[in-house]
Amino acid sequence: TLGTQTDYRDGEAQTDPYSPEYIVRSGSVPEILALATLTWGRGLPAGQAEMEIIDRIREKRAWEAALPPMDSPSNIAKRLKMMEDMERKEWAYREEEIEKLQNAKMEVFKKLLQRREENQNKLDTMRLKNHWQNHQKAKEEKMRKIHHDCAMMLRKLIAKRKNCMEKLERRDIIKEYNDFSSQTYAPLSRVGFFPDSHSDYYAVKNFYLNTFAGLCELEESVQRYDSQIKAPKPKCTVTEAGYIRKSGRLEAVLAEVHQ
Repeated sequence: TLGTQTDYRDGEAQTDPYSPEYIVRSGSVPEILALATLTWGRGLPAGQAEMEIIDRIREKRAWEAALPPMDSPSNIAKRLKMMEDMERKEWAYREEEIEKLQNAKMEVFKKLLQRREENQNKLDTMRLKNHWQNHQKAKEEKMRKIHHDCAMMLRKLIAKRKNCMEKLERRDIIKEYNDFSSQTYAPLSRVGFFPDSHSDYYAVKNFYLNTFAGLCELEESVQRYDSQIKAPKPKCTVTEAGYIRKSGRLEAVLAEVHQ
């Protein structure tokens, strides 16, 4: 296929062209020897610039062939004038080549400066963005601190307003235990109580419940003794339907607190 021919064509494995040995006859100057400076990869294959160099070499050879011989004063003067004209032409061409080279370098410098300016602009934009983000974080942190201080001051003002006469109040234990939203039942973490740190405090850890050997021993003891489980007697007055009145429950709580 075309793709296979393109992948495995001879040009992929071709080395530099072979230059055979040659012999130059005496008195002859082949034109191709003037292009000895052009080699494969350095001028060959010939492009527009190389063709201009070849044309200039041909013009110079034609000019050398047209020079008058140095056999008379008039021919010598004419030859000098032609050589001066050719030298001016060579200098003009040289200046034109230098100007082209300077323009090419200037374009490269412009591109490099433009690329450096773009990179610098990117760095400046990134730096400004980071600076703005840092300012935003500092602003948010400051606003958070202000809100926290405001809430703390409001709590202090509310606490002072409750005791505006600055009278000493004794602790009412019964009132605290009666109110299920008090510090006794629902302590706050800001006063130094963290319920998550004591989450396993009420977990039952027993040898007879957590191990297989304990369960076997417990089962043997239950089978060995025929114990009768009696329902506990209620500590409060119970109605005929089997419910505990609110007054009786409150009396039991007060009795427990009193003990």
